[in-house]
Amino acid sequence: MKKQCIETPRARAVSTYSPAILAEGKRLLVISGQTPDDVTADSETQVRQIFARIGAILEKAGGTFDDIVMIRGYFVDMAADLDAFRRVRVEFLRQPYPASTLVGVSSLAVPGCRMEVEALAIL
Repeated sequence: MKKQCIETPRARAVSTYSPAILAEGKRLLVISGQTPDDVTADSETQVRQIFARIGAILEKAGGTFDDIVMIRGYFVDMAADLDAFRRVRVEFLRQPYPASTLVGVSSLAVPGCRMEVEALAIL
């Protein structure tokens, strides 16, 4: 899969994401929102559990984290969990980083869950 970060003077990354990714491949993998195995664990552990689930899906489909072109994260308490998400995701993702959207929400479908992450990959 070939991917390229697209930036302009009006749209620049301010963190570990790309404003846009131009990707070329043969298959689109749409990964539904993944939640942690243990919703009572600390934030970093929860993020690692989520990325482990995403990694297992990628592997089963014949891909890797390098194939991800978009990440969307949903957080019930963004102030408490965003720093952990940003720290941990760079352990899994490399430049050019995927495009990314992070959203604060009032609740998630899994009771007690504070975060959920979905992804798009081009294989």
